[in-house]
Amino acid sequence: MKFADVSRRDFVKLCGGAGVIIGAGLSLAGCGGSSSSTSSGSASSASGAAFKIGHIGPLTGSTAIYGTATSYGTQVAINEVNAAGGDVQFDFKTEDDTGVAETAVNAYNNLKDWGMQILVGTTTTAPCVAVSSETNTDSMFEITPSASSTDVIGGQPDADGNVSIARKKNVFQMCFTDPNQGKVAAQTVKDKSLGSSIGIIYDNSDTYSTGLYNGFKDEAQSQGLNIVSTMTFTADNNTNFSSQLSACKDAGADMLFLPIYYQQAGLILQQAKDMGYAPTFFGCDGMDGILTQEGFDSSLAEGLVLITPFSADEDDEAVQSFAEAYEKLSDGTAPNQFAADAYDCVKAITAAIEKAGVTPDAEFTDICDALVSVFTGGDFSYDG
Repeated sequence: MKFADVSRRDFVKLCGGAGVIIGAGLSLAGCGGSSSSTSSGSASSASGAAFKIGHIGPLTGSTAIYGTATSYGTQVAINEVNAAGGDVQFDFKTEDDTGVAETAVNAYNNLKDWGMQILVGTTTTAPCVAVSSETNTDSMFEITPSASSTDVIGGQPDADGNVSIARKKNVFQMCFTDPNQGKVAAQTVKDKSLGSSIGIIYDNSDTYSTGLYNGFKDEAQSQGLNIVSTMTFTADNNTNFSSQLSACKDAGADMLFLPIYYQQAGLILQQAKDMGYAPTFFGCDGMDGILTQEGFDSSLAEGLVLITPFSADEDDEAVQSFAEAYEKLSDGTAPNQFAADAYDCVKAITAAIEKAGVTPDAEFTDICDALVSVFTGGDFSYDG
């Protein structure tokens, strides 16, 4: 498996867009002072009064790799901030939403009962859209590390120029939005000459996948890319891809763009091999984690290209320090991009709290107002 040569800073710069929060120093800083507390528990502040940060994500179920990553990434940053012993300290509690919107709303209410003042999450798109509606009503500050649909924050026009959801002023995204990631994917295909005839297989029942597809399709036209086959599937029919693969093969596609999650991508790679079809496979952030699937033949990922703003294999002292701290919490699992984005969420929150001068005894609505003012002030930056 290969990572497209797009740096974390350049990736976010290329994606840009409303609701994307970036700092002047987006590279990860050292993550010393990590504790041994687990993702499913809570980490208390080093001393004194503390802000209560909640996290919501799938800690169990088919998408648990994403939720555990953002939970551990959040905790690594909180451990570092607390160990520094500064004025800003945090208490932390994480809730499992199993990747289901209704469960995520219940988790949000549980965290409110706990006294949460700031939310990092939720992790995946459908739960985050549901929860962000609740936080918007409550005026609870929310920043998601990884839910990338434009519906999470609202206020953005669709392809026809219509805005269906008003901008949720309390909600921010650390990650790129789906259409912008699709745009960068098409630019990368062009810049890296990854294929002359492109096939696409995407899930047209999924907001994430369709958002990526639409962004890719529009930019592919601008870049003069040759799309020879576009095939779809749905959540009700996502195990047998023989017809989609045959159509792409018959059309002469020498590269397949797969804007989908790694579970279905793994099946596509296996079924393509079984039928003797070996194009270049190209995926986005949902592909991150494909090598961790139980029983997955890692040889299938040879030559797979994945676009991501972070890789734990980078030869960088800050990245390696973060990876070491993360692995101590996760029993040896390497961090992925979702973990890195969650870490950045906490560091951005910390910097915003310091700039705003807000204190833990404030009401969460007042904390929200203060953080929103800083995040949207135009001169806010932070060192990761």
